[in-house]
Amino acid sequence: MTDNTSTPVPELDPTSWLAREQEFAKLCDSIRPENKATLFEALARAGITLIVVNFDGYGDSGQIEDITANSGDKAVDLPIVSLEVARAEWGSRDIARVTFSMKDAIEQLAYDFLRETHDGWENNEGAYGDFVFDVAERTITLNYNERIETSEYTQHFY
Repeated sequence: MTDNTSTPVPELDPTSWLAREQEFAKLCDSIRPENKATLFEALARAGITLIVVNFDGYGDSGQIEDITANSGDKAVDLPIVSLEVARAEWGSRDIARVTFSMKDAIEQLAYDFLRETHDGWENNEGAYGDFVFDVAERTITLNYNERIETSEYTQHFY
């Protein structure tokens, strides 16, 4: 006997998905300048000149390993302050305002940047690297290393 009460699974529409993905990318691009300005202003007020965020991922899992802060050549702790940042969620046209600690805001922005530039960075052999936040220059540089497994096959007939 066949169960006719189940809901049919909708077909995947690649064109629709691509349009939604492009819309999401534009939304992410639109909030980046404000989020960077908010973060860099808070870092400058705290006297922080450099942030380095290390990440590592493999085997379908990845995480931020460490966040270090410097004031000049001296390592310092991140201040305990809250920052309001704009957040975009895939599938929504709305921009949410979310309050994070400075550490969590930095971590969230790093994850967002990885998703935007190297989605799937944590899969298979994964990737590792760091983000360098230069407060004076107001730049964020991603140093990205992707692990690649290779194989070479040779066959000889004699």
